[in-house]
Amino acid sequence: MLMLHIGCGEVYFHGWVNIDLESEKADLKHDIREPLPYQDSSVDVVYSEHFVEHLTAEKGVQFFKDVFRVLKKDGVMRIAMPDLDYVVFKYLFGWKSQDWIKEFGYSYMENKAEMMNTMFRDWGHKWLYNYEELKRRLLQAGFIKIKKVKFCKSRFLQLRNRETRKDSKLIVEVVK
Repeated sequence: MLMLHIGCGEVYFHGWVNIDLESEKADLKHDIREPLPYQDSSVDVVYSEHFVEHLTAEKGVQFFKDVFRVLKKDGVMRIAMPDLDYVVFKYLFGWKSQDWIKEFGYSYMENKAEMMNTMFRDWGHKWLYNYEELKRRLLQAGFIKIKKVKFCKSRFLQLRNRETRKDSKLIVEVVK
């Protein structure tokens, strides 16, 4: 079974091909803005957490099209990322009570505008998604079986308990 962990960063999954351009932990150093080095319909499972939001919307669709190309029939991709709807909700109600603010040293922020601008502009974010926008982009790439799923829960054994960040609030599985 061929399983790709794309944008792995410092998270290494044993038994997977961990792909990242910069990480020392990557099995394959690859710029994901270029086509994946796999044949059409050759991959069983793809996982990505906190990666797609670092691509422009256009590059995101290009990435999704490439994943669609390499996935086998009935192959699955799971995407986990921040949820724009959640960020907006927290902007309005309790912006300081977000895990990433506490965990990653952003307690210095003084107001919700600073929090919102940080979410949009820091860490190389280029496009934030809510479910509606993510679904639209996945449809553009050719996926039609799109399902929002819960944190660490999956009907696919290989995709259970994969999330490593509490702020992965938007999680979707798509099947080719």
